[in-house]
Amino acid sequence: MLSYFLKKLLYAFFTLFGVVTVVFFLFNVLPGDPARMMLDQNENSEQLLAIKKKYGFDQPISKQYVLYLNDLSPISVHSNMADDYSFNTDDKYTGVTLLNTGSYSVMAKTPYLRESFQKSGKKVSSILADTLPNTVLLASLAIAIALVVGVFLGIISALFKNTWIDKSIAIISTFGMSIPSFFSAILFAWIFGYVLHKYTHLPMTGSLYEVDDLGTGRHLALKNAILPSIVLGIRPLAVVIQLMRNTLLEVLSQDYIRTAKAKGLSTSKIIRKHALKNSLNPVVTALSGWFASMLAGAVFVEYIFGWNGLGKEIVDALNTLDLPVIMGAVLIIATSFVIITILVDLIYAYLDPRVKLN
Repeated sequence: MLSYFLKKLLYAFFTLFGVVTVVFFLFNVLPGDPARMMLDQNENSEQLLAIKKKYGFDQPISKQYVLYLNDLSPISVHSNMADDYSFNTDDKYTGVTLLNTGSYSVMAKTPYLRESFQKSGKKVSSILADTLPNTVLLASLAIAIALVVGVFLGIISALFKNTWIDKSIAIISTFGMSIPSFFSAILFAWIFGYVLHKYTHLPMTGSLYEVDDLGTGRHLALKNAILPSIVLGIRPLAVVIQLMRNTLLEVLSQDYIRTAKAKGLSTSKIIRKHALKNSLNPVVTALSGWFASMLAGAVFVEYIFGWNGLGKEIVDALNTLDLPVIMGAVLIIATSFVIITILVDLIYAYLDPRVKLN
């Protein structure tokens, strides 16, 4: 178990290091001056030089890369000299000093994703902290819908193999896989949020929190999550149905299932006690990939429904070339992929004792 985690930590380190490197150099070859973006239309030559010096934009690209790694690293080096902006801690970091040599300090800190170019110097970590939980909630609801409904329909489809029930579910599954998410979002918003609004009472747009007309503050509006979570769960639902059906049919043909039938166990008990757990491994694989991709792939759904999540924030940042926000969002998504991969391996080991962590 220990060697497994050490291997996974090493894998995570090199994966994230590669992502950081690609992201940094990719966005630093784009046209545009970051200092001018931060000052917008109000810059003058003195302000421009001060911004470039403070954030290291006047340094060679290789040194900017080192500074960026230093900002992201949980253990980093910083200058104690007020006129040395390159490694100066200023008030950017949250952490503790491990070593102080007078001129420089070694700190343990949370990763610093820098500041937004467009939101008055607001920290990227703060922006993502406001939006990421909304996307995680939406993705979790979508996965829950896909898992519960998909597993149920997959079992029904397998039990009624080659009947009209099986064929009807297959048609629904195929339709769910083929329809683009942006189209289904528009369709669901129009039908259930506009045409049938007096029956559903669901809004066409809205986020997790709303401000009421009386000005009494924000209040939770979970009903706004219903339509976007259903739309976001349509495609993984279609995948789960087909995977569950095919895997369950394969498991039901195994010798130990035939033995259970010969002992007189009912079909429901065989599925619940023996077949279901062994059929869930491919479903877990599919859903883990879908959950991680939803953090980035919810862009269209969030934008159409006006859901204030990570996807909508990425679109807004792309429209304004707010590079730190885009880079921070990409790193958060990459980190999520790595963490989910490790968690999936642990779930595998629980569902199937034959799977060894090594």
